[in-house]
Amino acid sequence: MRRDVTFFSQGEACSGWLYVPDGLGAGQKAPAVVLANAISAVKEITLPHYAERFAAAGFAALAFDYRRFGASAGEPRNHLVPHDQQEDVRNAVTWLRAQPEVDPERIGGWGISIGGVHMLHAGAYDRRVKAVVSVATGLNTLEQMMGRPGLQGFLSMLNADRDRRFATGEAATYMPAVSMPGEGGLMAFPEAYDFYTDAMRTYAPTYDNRLTLESVEWLIADRSAEAVPLISPTPLLMIHGERDIIPPAAVRELFERAGEPRKIVVLDCLHTDLYVREPWVTQSADASVEWLDRYLRPS
Repeated sequence: MRRDVTFFSQGEACSGWLYVPDGLGAGQKAPAVVLANAISAVKEITLPHYAERFAAAGFAALAFDYRRFGASAGEPRNHLVPHDQQEDVRNAVTWLRAQPEVDPERIGGWGISIGGVHMLHAGAYDRRVKAVVSVATGLNTLEQMMGRPGLQGFLSMLNADRDRRFATGEAATYMPAVSMPGEGGLMAFPEAYDFYTDAMRTYAPTYDNRLTLESVEWLIADRSAEAVPLISPTPLLMIHGERDIIPPAAVRELFERAGEPRKIVVLDCLHTDLYVREPWVTQSADASVEWLDRYLRPS
Protein backbone atom coordinates (compact mmCIF):
# COMPACT_ATOMS: atom_id res chain seq x y z
CA MET A 1 0.00 0.00 0.00
CA ARG A 2 1.27 3.47 -0.90
CA ARG A 3 -0.10 6.75 0.36
CA ASP A 4 0.75 10.40 -0.19
CA VAL A 5 2.39 12.07 2.80
CA THR A 6 3.91 15.43 3.72
CA PHE A 7 6.55 16.28 6.30
CA PHE A 8 8.34 19.52 7.06
CA SER A 9 12.04 20.20 6.75
CA GLN A 10 13.25 23.53 8.11
CA GLY A 11 9.78 24.97 7.55
CA GLU A 12 9.32 23.72 3.96
CA ALA A 13 6.80 21.02 3.03
CA CYS A 14 8.36 17.89 1.53
CA SER A 15 6.09 15.68 -0.55
CA GLY A 16 6.51 11.94 -0.22
CA TRP A 17 5.09 8.47 -0.63
CA LEU A 18 4.93 6.09 2.31
CA TYR A 19 4.90 2.43 1.35
CA VAL A 20 3.49 0.15 4.06
CA PRO A 21 3.77 -3.66 3.96
CA ASP A 22 0.55 -5.45 3.06
CA GLY A 23 -0.92 -7.46 5.89
CA LEU A 24 0.55 -5.38 8.70
CA GLY A 25 -1.83 -6.00 11.58
CA ALA A 26 -3.36 -3.42 13.90
CA GLY A 27 -0.76 -2.32 16.41
CA GLN A 28 2.10 -4.00 14.55
CA LYS A 29 5.19 -1.92 13.83
CA ALA A 30 7.48 -2.62 10.88
CA PRO A 31 11.14 -1.74 10.39
CA ALA A 32 11.47 1.13 7.95
CA VAL A 33 13.75 2.72 5.36
CA VAL A 34 14.19 6.32 4.20
CA LEU A 35 15.19 6.56 0.52
CA ALA A 36 17.30 9.42 -0.86
CA ASN A 37 17.44 10.16 -4.58
CA ALA A 38 20.04 11.23 -7.16
CA ILE A 39 21.05 14.70 -8.38
CA SER A 40 18.05 16.56 -9.86
CA ALA A 41 15.79 13.46 -9.67
CA VAL A 42 12.18 13.51 -8.51
CA LYS A 43 10.61 10.71 -6.50
CA GLU A 44 9.00 9.11 -9.56
CA ILE A 45 12.52 8.28 -10.77
CA THR A 46 14.21 5.14 -9.38
CA LEU A 47 12.77 5.19 -5.87
CA PRO A 48 9.56 3.24 -6.57
CA HIS A 49 11.57 0.33 -8.00
CA TYR A 50 13.27 -0.09 -4.64
CA ALA A 51 10.54 1.06 -2.25
CA GLU A 52 8.06 -1.48 -3.66
CA ARG A 53 10.58 -4.26 -3.10
CA PHE A 54 11.29 -3.08 0.45
CA ALA A 55 7.56 -3.03 1.25
CA ALA A 56 7.15 -6.53 -0.22
CA ALA A 57 9.95 -7.66 2.11
CA GLY A 58 8.13 -6.26 5.17
CA PHE A 59 9.65 -2.79 5.48
CA ALA A 60 7.85 0.53 5.53
CA ALA A 61 9.59 2.78 2.99
CA LEU A 62 9.54 6.56 2.59
CA ALA A 63 10.36 8.07 -0.81
CA PHE A 64 10.24 11.86 -1.10
CA ASP A 65 11.21 14.93 -3.09
CA TYR A 66 13.94 17.10 -1.63
CA ARG A 67 13.07 20.70 -0.90
CA ARG A 68 12.89 22.83 -4.08
CA PHE A 69 12.41 19.77 -6.30
CA GLY A 70 9.41 17.91 -7.68
CA ALA A 71 6.23 18.28 -5.65
CA SER A 72 8.00 19.69 -2.58
CA ALA A 73 7.97 23.36 -1.65
CA GLY A 74 10.88 25.77 -1.61
CA GLU A 75 12.49 28.48 -3.71
CA PRO A 76 14.43 28.93 -5.88
CA ARG A 77 13.35 25.83 -7.74
CA ASN A 78 15.90 23.14 -8.56
CA HIS A 79 18.45 24.61 -6.15
CA LEU A 80 20.62 21.89 -4.64
CA VAL A 81 22.52 22.41 -1.41
CA PRO A 82 23.90 19.07 -0.13
CA HIS A 83 23.61 20.09 3.52
CA ASP A 84 19.95 21.05 3.02
CA GLN A 85 19.17 17.72 1.38
CA GLN A 86 20.93 15.94 4.24
CA GLU A 87 18.70 17.86 6.64
CA ASP A 88 15.72 16.71 4.57
CA VAL A 89 16.88 13.12 5.07
CA ARG A 90 17.23 13.59 8.82
CA ASN A 91 13.84 15.29 9.07
CA ALA A 92 12.38 12.39 7.07
CA VAL A 93 13.83 10.04 9.69
CA THR A 94 12.21 12.10 12.44
CA TRP A 95 8.83 12.02 10.71
CA LEU A 96 9.06 8.30 9.93
CA ARG A 97 9.89 7.41 13.54
CA ALA A 98 6.60 9.00 14.63
CA GLN A 99 4.37 6.97 12.30
CA PRO A 100 2.12 4.35 13.96
CA GLU A 101 3.16 1.60 11.52
CA VAL A 102 6.88 2.07 12.18
CA ASP A 103 9.24 0.76 14.84
CA PRO A 104 11.26 3.91 15.66
CA GLU A 105 14.27 1.89 16.79
CA ARG A 106 14.60 0.04 13.47
CA ILE A 107 15.13 2.74 10.84
CA GLY A 108 17.56 2.29 7.95
CA GLY A 109 18.80 4.62 5.22
CA TRP A 110 19.10 3.81 1.51
CA GLY A 111 20.39 6.26 -1.07
CA ILE A 112 21.47 6.30 -4.72
CA SER A 113 24.11 8.52 -6.35
CA ILE A 114 24.24 11.76 -4.33
CA GLY A 115 21.55 10.19 -2.15
CA GLY A 116 24.11 7.50 -1.37
CA VAL A 117 26.48 10.21 -0.16
CA HIS A 118 23.66 11.70 1.92
CA MET A 119 23.20 8.31 3.56
CA LEU A 120 26.91 8.07 4.37
CA HIS A 121 26.48 11.43 6.11
CA ALA A 122 23.35 10.22 7.93
CA GLY A 123 25.10 7.03 9.02
CA ALA A 124 27.98 9.06 10.41
CA TYR A 125 26.01 11.74 12.25
CA ASP A 126 22.55 10.35 13.02
CA ARG A 127 22.58 7.55 15.58
CA ARG A 128 18.89 6.90 14.96
CA VAL A 129 19.82 5.35 11.60
CA LYS A 130 20.61 1.71 12.35
CA ALA A 131 21.80 0.50 8.92
CA VAL A 132 22.96 2.22 5.73
CA VAL A 133 22.96 1.26 2.05
CA SER A 134 24.74 3.47 -0.50
CA VAL A 135 24.14 2.59 -4.17
CA ALA A 136 26.14 4.00 -7.12
CA THR A 137 27.69 6.39 -4.59
CA GLY A 138 27.94 9.84 -6.19
CA LEU A 139 31.42 10.80 -5.02
CA ASN A 140 32.70 14.28 -5.85
CA THR A 141 34.93 13.55 -8.86
CA LEU A 142 34.63 16.86 -10.73
CA GLU A 143 38.30 17.72 -10.23
CA GLN A 144 39.38 14.34 -11.56
CA MET A 145 37.07 14.73 -14.56
CA MET A 146 37.96 18.33 -15.41
CA GLY A 147 41.50 18.66 -14.09
CA ARG A 148 42.40 21.33 -11.55
CA PRO A 149 42.85 24.20 -14.05
CA GLY A 150 39.56 23.28 -15.71
CA LEU A 151 37.79 23.13 -12.36
CA GLN A 152 39.23 26.48 -11.30
CA GLY A 153 38.08 28.07 -14.55
CA PHE A 154 34.62 26.59 -14.09
CA LEU A 155 34.50 27.94 -10.54
CA SER A 156 35.46 31.41 -11.79
CA MET A 157 32.44 31.35 -14.10
CA LEU A 158 30.16 30.18 -11.29
CA ASN A 159 31.56 32.75 -8.88
CA ALA A 160 31.06 35.56 -11.41
CA ASP A 161 27.39 34.67 -11.55
CA ARG A 162 27.09 35.71 -7.91
CA ASP A 163 28.19 39.24 -8.82
CA ARG A 164 25.80 39.33 -11.77
CA ARG A 165 22.82 38.20 -9.65
CA PHE A 166 23.71 40.75 -6.97
CA ALA A 167 23.64 43.48 -9.60
CA THR A 168 20.39 42.35 -11.25
CA GLY A 169 18.48 41.05 -8.22
CA GLU A 170 17.80 37.72 -9.89
CA ALA A 171 17.25 34.84 -7.48
CA ALA A 172 18.95 32.21 -9.63
CA THR A 173 20.66 31.43 -12.91
CA TYR A 174 20.10 28.00 -14.45
CA MET A 175 22.00 25.41 -16.44
CA PRO A 176 20.79 22.04 -17.75
CA ALA A 177 21.13 19.22 -15.26
CA VAL A 178 21.84 16.80 -18.12
CA SER A 179 22.86 17.37 -21.71
CA MET A 180 24.88 15.84 -24.49
CA PRO A 181 28.62 16.65 -24.45
CA GLY A 182 29.39 20.28 -25.23
CA GLU A 183 25.82 21.48 -24.58
CA GLY A 184 26.41 23.00 -21.15
CA GLY A 185 24.86 20.51 -18.74
CA LEU A 186 26.30 19.56 -15.37
CA MET A 187 26.03 15.89 -16.36
CA ALA A 188 27.02 16.29 -20.00
CA PHE A 189 27.35 12.70 -21.12
CA PRO A 190 25.02 10.45 -23.12
CA GLU A 191 24.25 7.95 -20.35
CA ALA A 192 22.77 10.59 -18.03
CA TYR A 193 21.09 12.54 -20.84
CA ASP A 194 19.42 9.46 -22.27
CA PHE A 195 18.28 8.24 -18.86
CA TYR A 196 16.72 11.49 -17.64
CA THR A 197 15.16 12.54 -20.94
CA ASP A 198 13.60 9.09 -21.32
CA ALA A 199 12.19 9.37 -17.79
CA MET A 200 10.81 12.84 -18.58
CA ARG A 201 9.11 11.55 -21.76
CA THR A 202 7.54 8.54 -20.06
CA TYR A 203 7.00 7.95 -16.34
CA ALA A 204 8.34 11.21 -14.81
CA PRO A 205 6.81 14.09 -16.84
CA THR A 206 7.31 16.55 -13.97
CA TYR A 207 11.11 16.17 -14.14
CA ASP A 208 12.62 19.62 -14.70
CA ASN A 209 16.00 19.44 -16.46
CA ARG A 210 17.79 22.32 -14.80
CA LEU A 211 19.87 23.22 -11.77
CA THR A 212 20.93 26.59 -10.41
CA LEU A 213 24.53 27.53 -11.12
CA GLU A 214 24.94 28.06 -7.39
CA SER A 215 24.04 24.39 -6.88
CA VAL A 216 27.20 23.44 -8.73
CA GLU A 217 29.31 25.59 -6.40
CA TRP A 218 27.83 23.69 -3.47
CA LEU A 219 28.38 20.32 -5.14
CA ILE A 220 32.03 21.09 -5.88
CA ALA A 221 32.60 22.12 -2.26
CA ASP A 222 30.84 19.12 -0.71
CA ARG A 223 33.02 16.55 1.02
CA SER A 224 30.32 14.67 2.96
CA ALA A 225 31.66 11.26 1.95
CA GLU A 226 34.79 11.96 4.02
CA ALA A 227 32.68 11.15 7.11
CA VAL A 228 32.66 7.44 6.23
CA PRO A 229 35.05 6.40 9.07
CA LEU A 230 32.48 7.71 11.57
CA ILE A 231 29.69 5.38 10.41
CA SER A 232 30.86 2.31 12.34
CA PRO A 233 29.39 0.58 14.32
CA THR A 234 26.35 1.27 12.09
CA PRO A 235 26.38 -1.41 9.37
CA LEU A 236 27.32 -0.12 5.91
CA LEU A 237 26.58 -1.75 2.54
CA MET A 238 27.91 -0.18 -0.67
CA ILE A 239 26.71 -1.34 -4.10
CA HIS A 240 28.48 -0.07 -7.21
CA GLY A 241 28.87 -0.74 -10.92
CA GLU A 242 32.19 -1.94 -12.31
CA ARG A 243 31.56 0.33 -15.35
CA ASP A 244 30.19 3.27 -13.34
CA ILE A 245 31.26 6.78 -14.35
CA ILE A 246 32.15 7.23 -10.66
CA PRO A 247 35.44 5.28 -10.60
CA PRO A 248 35.01 1.94 -8.82
CA ALA A 249 38.56 2.31 -7.48
CA ALA A 250 37.56 5.52 -5.67
CA VAL A 251 34.53 3.80 -4.16
CA ARG A 252 36.63 0.84 -3.04
CA GLU A 253 39.16 3.21 -1.47
CA LEU A 254 36.38 4.97 0.42
CA PHE A 255 34.91 1.64 1.50
CA GLU A 256 38.27 0.57 2.94
CA ARG A 257 38.14 3.57 5.27
CA ALA A 258 34.85 2.42 6.79
CA GLY A 259 34.76 0.32 9.93
CA GLU A 260 32.95 -2.94 10.50
CA PRO A 261 30.35 -4.18 9.89
CA ARG A 262 30.68 -3.39 6.20
CA LYS A 263 30.20 -5.05 2.82
CA ILE A 264 30.72 -4.00 -0.79
CA VAL A 265 28.94 -5.50 -3.80
CA VAL A 266 30.28 -4.65 -7.28
CA LEU A 267 28.08 -5.49 -10.26
CA ASP A 268 29.03 -5.48 -13.94
CA CYS A 269 26.96 -2.44 -14.90
CA LEU A 270 26.81 1.30 -15.53
CA HIS A 271 25.76 4.00 -13.07
CA THR A 272 22.16 4.36 -14.29
CA ASP A 273 21.74 0.58 -14.71
CA LEU A 274 21.34 0.54 -10.92
CA TYR A 275 18.50 3.08 -11.23
CA VAL A 276 16.05 1.14 -13.41
CA ARG A 277 17.55 -1.64 -15.52
CA GLU A 278 17.41 -5.36 -15.02
CA PRO A 279 18.91 -7.58 -13.80
CA TRP A 280 20.86 -5.00 -11.80
CA VAL A 281 17.95 -3.38 -9.97
CA THR A 282 16.81 -6.77 -8.71
CA GLN A 283 20.36 -7.75 -7.75
CA SER A 284 20.87 -4.43 -5.96
CA ALA A 285 17.47 -4.55 -4.25
CA ASP A 286 17.99 -8.14 -3.12
CA ALA A 287 21.37 -7.26 -1.60
CA SER A 288 19.83 -4.20 0.08
CA VAL A 289 16.94 -6.22 1.53
CA GLU A 290 19.32 -8.89 2.82
CA TRP A 291 21.46 -6.24 4.55
CA LEU A 292 18.53 -4.35 6.05
CA ASP A 293 16.86 -7.58 7.10
CA ARG A 294 20.00 -8.69 8.90
CA TYR A 295 20.34 -5.52 10.94
CA LEU A 296 16.80 -4.14 11.33
CA ARG A 297 14.92 -7.30 12.27
CA PRO A 298 14.69 -8.19 15.97
CA SER A 299 16.97 -11.07 16.91
